[in-house]
Amino acid sequence: MRLTDCHNIADFRELARRRLPWPVFDYIDGAADDELTKARNTAAFNDVDLVPDVLAGVEQIDTSVTVLGRKSALPLILSPTALQRVFHWQGERAVARAAEKAGLWFGISSLATVSIEEIGALVSTPKMFQLYVHKDKGLNASMIQRCQAAKFDAIALTVDTIVSGKRERCARSGFTSPPRFTPSSALSYALKPRWALDYVFREKFALPNLDTHVDQGTGEAVSIAGYFNTMLDQSMTWQTAAQIREQWGGAFALKGVMSVADARRAVEIGADAIMVSNHGGRQLDGSRAPFDALPEIVDAVGGEIEIICDGGVRRGTHVLKALASGATCASGGRLYLYALAAAGQPGVERAIALLRDEIERGMKLMGVTGTSQLTPERLRRR
Repeated sequence: MRLTDCHNIADFRELARRRLPWPVFDYIDGAADDELTKARNTAAFNDVDLVPDVLAGVEQIDTSVTVLGRKSALPLILSPTALQRVFHWQGERAVARAAEKAGLWFGISSLATVSIEEIGALVSTPKMFQLYVHKDKGLNASMIQRCQAAKFDAIALTVDTIVSGKRERCARSGFTSPPRFTPSSALSYALKPRWALDYVFREKFALPNLDTHVDQGTGEAVSIAGYFNTMLDQSMTWQTAAQIREQWGGAFALKGVMSVADARRAVEIGADAIMVSNHGGRQLDGSRAPFDALPEIVDAVGGEIEIICDGGVRRGTHVLKALASGATCASGGRLYLYALAAAGQPGVERAIALLRDEIERGMKLMGVTGTSQLTPERLRRR
């Protein structure tokens, strides 16, 4: 199977599965407990049908939206995700360059494998930084200051990782950051020599946004669950979020809001956006899908705050359904991570191009010439 055989996100997933050692693939693909929420994140879109109009004159259409004050060519954000150079040696650099070519928002994680400064200098397209609040307040302040100096456009404060979800695939495989070669995993790495050679002989693994303050997960192998449970600040409150917004001083989003009450609180503390998200089903299994939660959150705070539907997106029509439900835009991680793991920057560029084609085609078939025309009247729930 080659890159040219990938015609949708599911194809990229299969190519990634073939090219990655199974512990690494399972880290991307897996979720918490029984993975019910992860499955529901995508399945939720199937419960709503699009209502097309015809004879609408759709030769020229505009797929762009404005998110957090910056224009995006598509109503889609490439969500920040951790550890990208583990999946492909190009890592965040590939995603940044692909996002710039496409004119899209993208983000990097506190647990990124490329530094804030390098990403800030690499591309001019809008960038968000996903902040994990650590117990080490000096580390938190350092990351915010580095984002200010590197002229990042927004900070997205992650609010749904007070403790780690139970990621059973990672428990079985023994996946750590950085990957640790153990007797049980050695064969899986040996069977994927291209990945292994890239990992061993290219740039050494690091977490450069953290390594001034912590060793865990940088040079010292640790499970992601272990890192979250020992390093992150479990005392974080709404006051913490308000203080971070004030420290940062720029566009500010909360990533992981899933209830109307929390959406209202986000408005009250002056957040500019909420990412309606359950962390890709990796935290609280049995929680709702973002798309399911969207209508009531839009009813409560729509027009007061930007609302980003994060997770489960695999098709352009999923993006259109999110917008028609009242979201400012959609976002996702696995939709480009599979492509990155499969083929680096060319993979991410192809995934974006396929989604762009699906969004454009879907809009034309719906008789829509601009994203603002995607309203609730264009949907019917089954």
